Amino acid sequence: MDLFLREAADRIGDDDVLSKIDALMDWRSFSPILERGLGRSGAGPAGYDPLVLFKCLLVGQWHGLSDPNLERTLKVRLDFMLFCGLDLHAPVPDETTHCRFRGALVRGGVYDALLAEVCRQIEAHGLKLKEAEAAIIDATLIEAAARPRTHIDAPRDRAEDEAPDDPEMHFSADPDTRWVKKGRKSTLGYKGFARCDEEGFIDKVHTTPANRAESPEFGHMIEGASAQRVLADKAYASRANRQMLRGKHRDGILRKAARGPPCPPRRNASTG
Repeated sequence: MDLFLREAADRIGDDDVLSKIDALMDWRSFSPILERGLGRSGAGPAGYDPLVLFKCLLVGQWHGLSDPNLERTLKVRLDFMLFCGLDLHAPVPDETTHCRFRGALVRGGVYDALLAEVCRQIEAHGLKLKEAEAAIIDATLIEAAARPRTHIDAPRDRAEDEAPDDPEMHFSADPDTRWVKKGRKSTLGYKGFARCDEEGFIDKVHTTPANRAESPEFGHMIEGASAQRVLADKAYASRANRQMLRGKHRDGILRKAARGPPCPPRRNASTG
């Protein structure tokens, strides 16, 4: 650590949440999981230490940052730099590196195991309840790092719930990506699902092509949840999903309004 960050650490102090977590965690336990998922023991994309890249992903998840915002924030937030082990004069991983590294962990089947180890250690120190009041499920679009190979003037994008796109739609070096259209914007990439508690600690992730609908993934996302209640937006509202919660969790899925009159506020209160 250079002199500047030593002084920054003194200024931030020991009461900083990230500093406390960094000091409590046994980061050595993550190395075997990372090696197993990446299939090698060397440095990550762009020569970065895989543990540094994983810690970057953690602060991005905990603070709800997109990959571009994570790259920008790592350049200016001293507490983020200290937690991730980035020196002031060292290069900062760019958004493409974050995206590719996350994809490598998902393909290696270890992303869930890494998050589970984070939660296990946090619980062991009494910083996280084993059974939270609520589990929150949400999804976000992740733009592909591999850009389309050719310029597309009018891509025949498909919205969610429509049939899978045709092979000719795959204008990317990444064959697992798909186009999806949200409003007027078309995105080539993935859809990332996450489950967290009220404090933002993520204990489960799931990645699909971008054009996959959210509701059918609900069953996968509640597997292993120990929370009393499951919260999700209207994209997950279906009779089948509510049936999955019966006898296991309280139903906190927002309800869709019927055609015609607006949905009364009381209908969007979670049922007991």
